[in-house]
Amino acid sequence: MPEKYPNDVKLVIKHFPLSIHDYARKAAIAALAAGKQGKFWEFHEKLFANQKDLNDTKVEAIAGELGLDMEKFKKDLQDPAIASVIDRDMNDGLKANVQGTPSIFINGKLLNQRNYLLQAIEAALKKKK
Repeated sequence: MPEKYPNDVKLVIKHFPLSIHDYARKAAIAALAAGKQGKFWEFHEKLFANQKDLNDTKVEAIAGELGLDMEKFKKDLQDPAIASVIDRDMNDGLKANVQGTPSIFINGKLLNQRNYLLQAIEAALKKKK
């Protein structure tokens, strides 16, 4: 949506790794570590494409495929600042009563029907004017 409304819509991603997915937290940390090298979205997409097969070996393979500096990537995986971002996002999600992922909020209101994302954004923009 930001592409359609570049001056009016801001996309914010919050991480909410669910405990039912054994590798979710590590995957979120890995995506943020890749983001430190400008590859968050590419890494994120590959994680989702491989979500049933995620482990440390697969994550390193994805990092290699994307041409990341592996030494920096491995160091960033241990960065407490990245873990802190995940913790903050989790706390924000718990406060907002997030029940699962993806959860979509528009101007702080939970969008219950994800199919209507564009319509909800356009309605919010009309209210703003």
